[in-house]
Amino acid sequence: MRSIWNGAISFGLVSIPVKLMNATESHAVSFRQIHTEDGGRIRYRKVCELEDREVSQAEIGKAYEDADGSMIPITDEDLSHLPIPTARTIEIVAFVPRERIDPLQMGTAYYLAASGAPAAKPYTLLREALGRSDRVAIAKFALRGRERLGMLRVSGDAIVMHGLLWPDEVRTPEGVAPDAGVTVREQELDLADALMDTLGEIDLDDLHDEYREALEEVIAAKAAGEAPPEAPGPAEPGKVLDLMAALESSVRAARESRGGEGTGTAEVRTLERRERPARRTPKETGGKKSTSTAAGKTAAGKTQARKSTSAARKSTAETDEKATKSAKTAHAAHTAKTAKSAKTTKTAQTAKTAKTAQKTPDRSTARKTAAEATAGSTAGKGAAKKTASSRRRGA
Repeated sequence: MRSIWNGAISFGLVSIPVKLMNATESHAVSFRQIHTEDGGRIRYRKVCELEDREVSQAEIGKAYEDADGSMIPITDEDLSHLPIPTARTIEIVAFVPRERIDPLQMGTAYYLAASGAPAAKPYTLLREALGRSDRVAIAKFALRGRERLGMLRVSGDAIVMHGLLWPDEVRTPEGVAPDAGVTVREQELDLADALMDTLGEIDLDDLHDEYREALEEVIAAKAAGEAPPEAPGPAEPGKVLDLMAALESSVRAARESRGGEGTGTAEVRTLERRERPARRTPKETGGKKSTSTAAGKTAAGKTQARKSTSAARKSTAETDEKATKSAKTAHAAHTAKTAKSAKTTKTAQTAKTAKTAQKTPDRSTARKTAAEATAGSTAGKGAAKKTASSRRRGA
């Protein structure tokens, strides 16, 4: 590898001569601009605006553009007098736990190689000290005309330096998170955990750039005078109508893609929206019974969903079992209350019927007595008339 910078690591009073080399490389396919009519290359030329002529690289310098558009020339001599102690030195300023470094700050990675035989021992000393302490070194260095922040860590037998952004160069995530309050249910978290466990880990070496490979196939076909291969159209994204159903479907698809383990354990269903039952009067016993039946169905649906999740997490199964028992207990209590209310209503109706039946015989007896009195009165009047008639005949 070719070095891009030569200097030394300043570790207290210890100086370690090193070479800086790029640790990464880009495999991106680059294009050139051409004239579409004849295929000629498009080239940019450096032209002076005042003289309207092309200038060479030796005639080009640096300048800072002020707010009013005026140019302030800056020469290499001006830059050489800048008070930068890290111009050729990687100055270690602190050692911190690696968790203190925000990945947002990490940038380009470089390999630090020992420069010459005298640098071998101090280089190894710093490498072993970093590895044993499980910490990283924070350093300052100058590269490409500006001072930078870096992080030194151990990777195998080498020391790697990552360029870091300055803290004021990292933006705060304002306006990124949803504004409205969102509540995530425990069942949804359990399914998300199950999906993460199903996807599992992967060897990063197995990942590759599919777009670059397809682009290289197109270039090879065009170079051979053949028609480029047709790429499949992008799949239309589906609408997520039910988060629980989407998670369960994702778990099932992930298990099928991983070899069919656990296929069919996740059930895709549509969740019913629970509504608060309206208040009813005590007389409407039938309405309460239907409400308790709906509550029982809802509890049964929840129990079925929790059973599908228990295959992924044992703790979730125990929680679901307790919740199911609580739902059954509430359902039984509600049914008992309804039955008691019905029994009370029936008892009241029986008492009313008995009271009515008791009043009915009394009225019948009174009517019979009145009838007998009327009959007796009629018979008495008949006897009196008969006696009077007999007396008249005797006279």
